Amino acid sequence: MRNIRTAALTATLLALSTGACTSGGSGAGPSTPVSGVPVSSSATGRSIASTFVLGGPPECPQRPFCLLGLRETYGLEFKGFVPLDIGGPLTIQALSSGQIQVAQLLTSDPSITTNGFVLLEDDKHLQLADNIVPVVRKEIVDTNPAVATVLNSVIARLTQEQLTVLNKAVTVDLKSVPDVARDWISAQDFGPTSAVIKGKITVGSTNFYEQEILGEIFAQVLASNGATVERKFQLGNREIVFPALESGQIDVLAEYAASALEFVNGGAGQATTDPTTTTKALVAALAPKGLVALDYAQATDSNGTVVTKATADRFGLVTISDLAKPAP
Repeated sequence: MRNIRTAALTATLLALSTGACTSGGSGAGPSTPVSGVPVSSSATGRSIASTFVLGGPPECPQRPFCLLGLRETYGLEFKGFVPLDIGGPLTIQALSSGQIQVAQLLTSDPSITTNGFVLLEDDKHLQLADNIVPVVRKEIVDTNPAVATVLNSVIARLTQEQLTVLNKAVTVDLKSVPDVARDWISAQDFGPTSAVIKGKITVGSTNFYEQEILGEIFAQVLASNGATVERKFQLGNREIVFPALESGQIDVLAEYAASALEFVNGGAGQATTDPTTTTKALVAALAPKGLVALDYAQATDSNGTVVTKATADRFGLVTISDLAKPAP
């Protein structure tokens, strides 16, 4: 798995170096064409953002909490957008090398601390309650109520600090996902349980490493309580994974309350900054699809707008709103 990711990283960086060259993080170079998804042609002003290239997941331009939200909430237009991965090694490397000047990473991403990046303050509150919540096919919960009991016991122990530690163990310490999951489960000392789960359960994930880690934790705990577990990880983005969940190709998915809600309801704006309200709305939105949302975790992982320390220092960037200031 890691060799595949390394090969993908090399290929993507080669493509970036030939099609998305920028001026080493300064953002002050000429506005050359950028490979990938184009931004609005109105990005001709001289705000700081208009001199920067943004990098993030491929679906970012259409997402209300990514590029679309940065435009509508903050009025930002970037010089270009490069589709990379979901807070993964491609985005981190592109930001570190200066091939992009602004990155969309996740707020629990250990690379922010490891690389000395600066997470800009979301001063206009674009991001909502993206607390982690298991989404399960209703048929599975109805047949085996213990599935909800077991998964909720995991969620009850998942703190923000622990989530970051899990991510660091995989992405920085380069430990295997199964080993990291096993160590975390052992440290939690769940103890004996009366939950007995029968039959096969398929746990899936998007191509985001954090969801794979959480999916592996779910899989191991379900298996220890009697389930026959199949794993289908790294399936793709939500546009791929949710249909798989609805059709029964997978049964369990670690999700994020606000982002999942806005995906399911087509961006209707029901998500709030309150996890209880948002999760209740998600439960209602999932019901017609034969899906249920379980308890939400204290841990949350939302989109974060990140720059290098050198860029933050040069342009005086502390908040996302600072990107709208006139370029020097």
